[in-house]
Amino acid sequence: MKKTIVLAAGLALLAPSLAFADMFTLRFGYFMPRAVTGSYLRQHIDTSLWGIEFDQMTFAPKDFRGGIYGASYERFLGPNLSLVLGVESFSRRRLGDYYDYDQTEFDEGWFAFPTDQEPDDIDDWYYLSHSFRVSSVPVTASVKFTPLGRKTRLVPYVGGGVGAYFWSTGLYGERPGFEDPWVYTDPVLGDIDVFPVVSVNSRERGIAFGPHAFAGVQFPIGYRATIDAEARYHWAKGKFDDGFLVDFEPFELGGLSLSIGFSFWF
Repeated sequence: MKKTIVLAAGLALLAPSLAFADMFTLRFGYFMPRAVTGSYLRQHIDTSLWGIEFDQMTFAPKDFRGGIYGASYERFLGPNLSLVLGVESFSRRRLGDYYDYDQTEFDEGWFAFPTDQEPDDIDDWYYLSHSFRVSSVPVTASVKFTPLGRKTRLVPYVGGGVGAYFWSTGLYGERPGFEDPWVYTDPVLGDIDVFPVVSVNSRERGIAFGPHAFAGVQFPIGYRATIDAEARYHWAKGKFDDGFLVDFEPFELGGLSLSIGFSFWF
């Protein structure tokens, strides 16, 4: 709901330009965050929230790739140059289980045991789970260049600019309380380091700024309409300010989007 409100606010900010726009575009596509690529995860596995979640939880990279939608207004500045104001929205939320820990209940409460050190005399074991949510709404200003002009059978274009990224992320569920270790003594396995299960309900949000670049082609389907195909790359990182997430490195928001759009020329 709040993501929709932010998207609507972005559209409201852009609405005054409609009176001057030469083209309006609706766009739908697929976003692949940089943070779910193998190279990123290997390099940041111990320091980023993305890395920790993918290392410890049963999330797959495809879980955080998904659909985007957005709109833009374009003002022609000349036969080959234009100014574009746009807004997009991306959000994913997935539930995962810890790879290396299960939980069981004692009189003192619930405790997380390493999965390879579960005593045989305890019968009841349960998954330890939480959900991970990410959301980003970039509001962008770009310069677009059409080298062949706008009156050809195909209209290739390139461009780039800057954006304000309204982002949020959070964890909701349970986690091992690593900051408060206990010891469970088993007659077979010996001393086992266990951790009380604690609730996690941590959310961070903010505004980040960063550049973007894009390239695409428009296919005219009439005098005033085109079908667009575009690839766009974003660079931006959000900063954690307080709470449970403050010790992680800046949150990676960038990545590649591939989209199809419909444009109408005024």
